[in-house]
Amino acid sequence: MMLKLDAMFEKFGKVYNPDQVIFCEYEPGNDFYLIQEGRVKITKTVGNSIKTIDILEAGEIFGEMAILEEQPRSASAIAIDQVKVLNFNRANFELLMTKNPPLALRVLTVFSKRVYDAKRRLKILLMDDIQGKVADVFLMLYEKEFGNEKGRQEVTLKITANDVASWCAQPASEVQKIINQFKKANKLEIFADRIVIKNIVDMQRLVAQKRRS
Repeated sequence: MMLKLDAMFEKFGKVYNPDQVIFCEYEPGNDFYLIQEGRVKITKTVGNSIKTIDILEAGEIFGEMAILEEQPRSASAIAIDQVKVLNFNRANFELLMTKNPPLALRVLTVFSKRVYDAKRRLKILLMDDIQGKVADVFLMLYEKEFGNEKGRQEVTLKITANDVASWCAQPASEVQKIINQFKKANKLEIFADRIVIKNIVDMQRLVAQKRRS
């Protein structure tokens, strides 16, 4: 029999107040969360600062990498509003999968997307050329936001050079040099809160060339 969300909340529900930390980066984790109400901020330490990497809302899942990777938390999660979540761990994950198939399907869809994202990022990390890495980060973020949409050339990505450095695991100063080279070649524009790629097709060609070489 399907277990309804109200019943699941009685069994697995938790409530967090605004600004309350749900979990911290680097701590061990064996739980993941499905947001029922409110918003959750995901932050990550980059150098000496803390960056907000996502804002999640009702229906979204977070913390699932602890189940997938069995690694310490890769980011922190903080309640923005009063947040109600369903809290699952390895022990009750099986109950979720068997008693609520629609919810289990949603979780599996998110897991699948996370695995794809991890494989996509691994392709970037395995590339030798730092210019190719930076260009491939632009492509990856473009794919995440626009999918396989055709016909688009100029693309605005809400990222900074430090964000790009974090994605491709390269020193921020080296990534900044590459971005400045792209700017000098009129391939992009840099703003405080975003980078505008003038022709994403050019970036696709560059990455393909780097992968062949």
